[in-house]
Amino acid sequence: MAAGEGQRLRPLTFTRPKHMIPVGGRPILEHLINALKIAGINDILAVVNYKAEIIKGYFGDGSKFGVKIDYIHQERVLGTANAVAAAEEYIGEREFLAINGDLLVSAEAIRSVMDAHEHERDRPIATLAGVGVERPENYGVLKVEGKWLVDILEKPQLEMHPADNLVNAGIYIFSTEIFDFIRKTKPSERGELEITDSIRLLIKDGENVLVSKLPSGCWLDIGRPWDIFDANMRVLKSVEPSILGSIEDGAHIRGRVFVGKGALIRSGSYIEGPAYIGDGSDIGPNCYIRPYTSIGRNVRVGNACEIKNSILMDNVHVGHLSYIGDSIIGEGCNLGAGFISANLRFDRKTIKMRVKGEVVDTGRTKIGVIMGDRVMTGVGALFMPGVTVGPNSWIGPNVVVYEDVPPDTILILEQQIKRKSLGNLQ
Repeated sequence: MAAGEGQRLRPLTFTRPKHMIPVGGRPILEHLINALKIAGINDILAVVNYKAEIIKGYFGDGSKFGVKIDYIHQERVLGTANAVAAAEEYIGEREFLAINGDLLVSAEAIRSVMDAHEHERDRPIATLAGVGVERPENYGVLKVEGKWLVDILEKPQLEMHPADNLVNAGIYIFSTEIFDFIRKTKPSERGELEITDSIRLLIKDGENVLVSKLPSGCWLDIGRPWDIFDANMRVLKSVEPSILGSIEDGAHIRGRVFVGKGALIRSGSYIEGPAYIGDGSDIGPNCYIRPYTSIGRNVRVGNACEIKNSILMDNVHVGHLSYIGDSIIGEGCNLGAGFISANLRFDRKTIKMRVKGEVVDTGRTKIGVIMGDRVMTGVGALFMPGVTVGPNSWIGPNVVVYEDVPPDTILILEQQIKRKSLGNLQ
């Protein structure tokens, strides 16, 4: 299910579906497709809508990824049940796995859900995965008796259910009977058809719904900007170290580091893994690339820069003497010399960000800037912790950005310049 926009992940999703945000050098959806392939699933139907051409253009028919991918366009994004219903004609009489397209999940986790379903003596109409989380109030909480689902409580208040932390992981196996219950499903309060409501109808009709519990370390829901850092970290921990580019004398590579074809690491640079440097990128001289940094293709990082726990997408240019910490820099950005992303408050309190118009506590003490595509900054531009910058914006020299910047914005300092003739100065 890859039809949604991902408004909570703006400004990154102004120009791409959330499923195509890169972590560890590859889009989220590519990591998911690889996990499905390893788990033994080679026949994939992607339900798409928002900027579907980007997904189709990247994955094509799936042959270069070792799978078969077909697409169906969800005319209107009306919820997960509507997305599943869109696949009915394609599914035919087969049992099928349905999965949210914005998950980072291991092949072992997917396989465990399939095994639980296949080995259950009384083959259920539906099996879904559950996972324990620290903030269950942000998810659908599962009420379980033994291995069977009793109810799903959508985003309950924490004080009402403090002990229930098993939530819906967004991984399902259905038989074709689910389509009958989807047709009986009524819109939720937000006007969408939710697959969880369809599953509730199954339970009310006396059908058994199996829950397969997953270890929390093999699953991650990427719903908010700071979740991307966790996803990037998980992917980089398993990156296969490889040096396919050129390393000049005097450069140092430590730990699990991937350097792509045609990339150049100039003298004096120090790269500390896990880290990923994409094809054709040019780093240095004298740069410090710290752990959990992903640098895309054809990125130029100039002299004496430091980058830490960040994602730089393709075709980014970073001017000399810059610092990028705990930040995400969108595709095609050009950062002037002396660019600084502040990532820590003076009082060391957790950083708050605005998500879909609401101020949300990230729970993190370190977050830099989240920058959309094709942003340009002048020399000495400085960004306060947790700010976002919309795509196609221009930030002038020596500007200190304290608040979020909308897309297509020019932000400059206004100065009054007084001119005097040399004669008046004598």
